[in-house]
Amino acid sequence: MPSLEEELFPSTPGKFKIDRNHAMNRQFYRCFASTSTMFLWALFLIALTASYLSFQSFVDSGSRYFSASWGGIQWEKQGEKPVRSSAQIHRSGGMSVLVTGAAGFVGSHVSLALRKRGDGVVGLDNFNSYYDPSLKKARKALLSDHGIFVVEGDVNDAKLLAKLFDVVAFTHVMHLAAQAGVRYAMENPHSYVHSNIAGLVTLLEICKSANPQPAIVWASSSSVYGLNDKSPFSEADRTDQPASLYAATKKAGEEITHTYNHIYGLAITGLRFFTVYGPWGRPDMAYFSFTRNILQGKPITIYRGKNRVDLARDFTYIDDIVKGCLGSLDTSGKSTGSSGKKRGPAPYRIFNLGNTSPVTVPNLVDILERHLKVKAKRNVVDMPGNGDVPFTHANTSAARMAFGYKPTTDLQTGLKKFVRWYLSYYGYNHGKASKSQVNSLSIFT
Repeated sequence: MPSLEEELFPSTPGKFKIDRNHAMNRQFYRCFASTSTMFLWALFLIALTASYLSFQSFVDSGSRYFSASWGGIQWEKQGEKPVRSSAQIHRSGGMSVLVTGAAGFVGSHVSLALRKRGDGVVGLDNFNSYYDPSLKKARKALLSDHGIFVVEGDVNDAKLLAKLFDVVAFTHVMHLAAQAGVRYAMENPHSYVHSNIAGLVTLLEICKSANPQPAIVWASSSSVYGLNDKSPFSEADRTDQPASLYAATKKAGEEITHTYNHIYGLAITGLRFFTVYGPWGRPDMAYFSFTRNILQGKPITIYRGKNRVDLARDFTYIDDIVKGCLGSLDTSGKSTGSSGKKRGPAPYRIFNLGNTSPVTVPNLVDILERHLKVKAKRNVVDMPGNGDVPFTHANTSAARMAFGYKPTTDLQTGLKKFVRWYLSYYGYNHGKASKSQVNSLSIFT
């Protein structure tokens, strides 16, 4: 029977040989015993540390649950009344919609449009710091002025979502909460999995168990077309070659939603947005940062593709996107499941929402220069390997046939409206532009 020494250090020809005299054995066992003791103490300390961290996490999560998960202090003090009031329908045949990402760019515009026509709207947003949360807070204040209540919480919070569905029997969900941006995925990839995949699944789990089940419209992205070089992009084109992690999470979302539609009878519509821009937009978008830097006299970086080809985007004005979102909600059909059990087939749809007229980035800058009356300091460089694609171009015929989608705002007009909003919101103190410059710009409508 092999000794403990032989089991720990098997004899391997050509590698090493153990000296088996008695003195060496005694020295070895003493060392082994000491090492074993240290190992056990290390395991104990690791277990103790893990237990503490686990307890601390429990305390922290419990604190967040009671202080913020139910909508923050405001909802705790007011109870369910503001949520019920916000969800109240004010038109015949209207809908009650949960809008996730309601304090975001598209979410705030969609929420306002729904409220304007008399639908009930409850917002949900976690107000993360991907970009300046003060802009999100300002959007929230705007929504509040129109009677829309925004719950502060994360779409991954299943208990919060369940509570909302207990309070309101939502007929529809407009899921716009997501981690946006292509380049940021290289810095913080886990945030995309957390929001775009885990958050989506958490929401779908709540929706499939709801009774009645709501119809769901959610934001996919034109990024799913990835390395596709066929133009214009059609919903029938291949989407299995993502060029970024962001695109991959949106493609995963399309597969996940298809699964929930198939198994649980959820009526689901995915919308592939094409480069949305306009007032109250996202500061990380090129047109937004270009405007800021041009007014501050800072250089702007313009990327170009292979062989010095200008990048082009199908820039889509926010009002056209909103019309597509509302059209999708209106024609979404009904979910067929009940308490998590499918009763029959339910609609599953995917649509492009774009402007159908790509514009190169240098032309975008030309338009901004005319509206701002300031020349840009251009720094043209080759596009890095960060997941961006050289062009996007939407074929929107499917959306036109399904609900009459027809974009009406060209880039010249849309940027004019954006510039007017930007100057009104930030004022000349935001940058280095002179007061006279800003006053001359305020005439634009």
